[in-house]
Amino acid sequence: MSELVVKASKLTKVYKLFAEEIAAVNNVDLEIVSGEFVSIMGPSGSGKTTLLDMIGCLDAITSGQLEILGKDVSAMAESRLVKVRRGKIGFIFQDFSLIPTLTALENVQLASYFAGKSQKTQKMTVFLEKVGLGPRVNHLPKQLSGGEKQRVAIARALATEPKFLLADEPTGHLDTENSQEILNVFKQLNQEDNLTIIVTTHNQKLGSQTKRTIYLQDGKIVS
Repeated sequence: MSELVVKASKLTKVYKLFAEEIAAVNNVDLEIVSGEFVSIMGPSGSGKTTLLDMIGCLDAITSGQLEILGKDVSAMAESRLVKVRRGKIGFIFQDFSLIPTLTALENVQLASYFAGKSQKTQKMTVFLEKVGLGPRVNHLPKQLSGGEKQRVAIARALATEPKFLLADEPTGHLDTENSQEILNVFKQLNQEDNLTIIVTTHNQKLGSQTKRTIYLQDGKIVS
């Protein structure tokens, strides 16, 4: 039986703007099981990133319940949420956020260090090889293309040995060819390693290639 990775019940996030309250995520019910490759799609302002941030324990919940890997994180203290983020979740963002003075390998090792994992060169190199960057391990970010930088970011997320990956618009700064290459990396990780991946995207072509697509509009799941 597949493990339930995410279970959200009536999940809501409200932001207060002066006297107005805006529900960025509104009463969302959602379940994601291990081994799924899910895209969350919707127009700008639909709540995609806010939903992903709550699943990643990066943003506080206004109301509702959220379970991550069977643990209720809805009202969990920040000190415990840090452990969930570090030990369970790999993050990939639109901005690669690589340290420019460190090589691809060193960027990956640093993430592993902060997660309290092994930083052995051989093990870290395997993560870069998984994303097709074996020959580029000693290159600095300025020597890499945009697509290669994002692949380093994926390897960096893998180095924390997460239970699942969250990717927020990971192809937002990439051209069509590099966007497809990044999606192919995700497909490979999902198929070969059975890694659970949740990705937000506004790109219909890329979103349609995942195993399941969730559409958001005005903070609500519409299909």
